[in-house]
Amino acid sequence: MATYELLVCDLRTDRQLDRIPVTGVSYDDYIGRTGSLSATIPIPDSAMASRVRGSVLPGRTMVYLEKWDAFAGTVVWGGILWTRTPTRDARGFYSCPIQAAGIESVLRAHRMLTADLVAAGADQFAIARQIVTYAQSLPGGDLSIEMDTSQLSGVLRDRTYSRYDLPRLGDLLDKLAAVESGFEWRIQIYRDDAGVRHRVLRLGYPEITTGGQPVVLTSPGPVTAYALPEDATLQANSWQSRGASVDTDVSTESVPLMSALLTTPADIAAGWPLLENSSDYSTVETQDVLDSHATADLARAVRPVVVPSVTIVGQTPPALGSTIRLRITDTWHYDGLDTQYRLVGYKVSPEERGRPESAELYLEAA
Repeated sequence: MATYELLVCDLRTDRQLDRIPVTGVSYDDYIGRTGSLSATIPIPDSAMASRVRGSVLPGRTMVYLEKWDAFAGTVVWGGILWTRTPTRDARGFYSCPIQAAGIESVLRAHRMLTADLVAAGADQFAIARQIVTYAQSLPGGDLSIEMDTSQLSGVLRDRTYSRYDLPRLGDLLDKLAAVESGFEWRIQIYRDDAGVRHRVLRLGYPEITTGGQPVVLTSPGPVTAYALPEDATLQANSWQSRGASVDTDVSTESVPLMSALLTTPADIAAGWPLLENSSDYSTVETQDVLDSHATADLARAVRPVVVPSVTIVGQTPPALGSTIRLRITDTWHYDGLDTQYRLVGYKVSPEERGRPESAELYLEAA
C-alpha cells in the first residue's frame, strides 16, 4: 500500500524545511484550470505540532506531494499551501487538514498588473513570458518559474495592458490564450532524475500535447466507470462580443465597442435553430482583438460540448496532454466505441484499506 509525504519547502527559495506524513490525500491537476490538493497531517504529539506550526505556513509554503511505494518516492503534485486548520475532535485527537493549489493560483488570484505592459508585433508566447517575467521581477515576486525563451507559436499580436485596470496576471494570460489561434499554458511541477525540483511554464500551440503513441484504455479492462455527457445548454451559432466604451464625447451617450455579428449559416441550413449568445471584454479597446475573441468564442460554442470522463483503477494517470485511445464495448456501446481523446485533467483518490487507488480522467475530443 502506497504512502504519502509532504516535502515542505520555502515558496521563494524552494529550500526544504521538513518532510511530513499525510493521510486522507486527494489531488487533481488540469490544463486551463488550477489544480488542488487536500490532505490531513496527523498530530500525535507536541513535537509534531511544533514542526507543523513552524514550517507549514499558509501563503508562504510550497508543498510537494511524494508518493512512496516499495521501491522509491515520486513527486506527483506540487503547489502552494493556502490553508491549514488545526483541529481537535471530541475524543481529544489532534490533526491539521490542509488545502493547497497549483502555482497558477498566485497568478490568477494574488498578482496584479501595476505597471503598463506593451507588446507590438510580438509572438504570443513571448507576450505570455513577458507577463510571467513581470510577475517575477517585483520584490518578493520571484517564484522560480523556468521558461523556454526559444519556443514560439508563430502567431504575432499587439497588446497594451494598462495598470489602471489592475488586472490579475493570470487573467491576462487566460485572455491572451483564449482568442482565435490562441494557445494553452500551465505550470508543470516535477523532479528530474538528478533529484532537482522544477517549476516550468509550459506553452502549447494550439494546445499542450505530450508523448507520441496513444495510451490505450479499455472497458472491460482498467476503465471501471465512465460518463460521456452531451451538453447543448451553452451552444450557439450566432455570436457578438462587447468591448470597452471608447466614446470620448461627453455630450453623447457612451456606447461600447462591438464585434461583428458572427453567424454560421450552414447550421441554419442544416436544420439547427438559431441559438444566440454573447461575451463581454470590458478592457478590450481594439477592434481586431475583440473580433478575435468573438471568433474564438463562437468556435467553442457552435457544437454541443462533450466532456467525457473515465475512471481507472490501479494505474497512475498519464501525463496531461497525452492522447488517450478509449475502447469500450458494453450495453450502450454494443457496436463498440473506439475514439481518441486528449487528457486535460485528472483527480486522484489514493489507495485506502479495501479500496485500490483510482483516478478520474477528464478528456477532450482529439
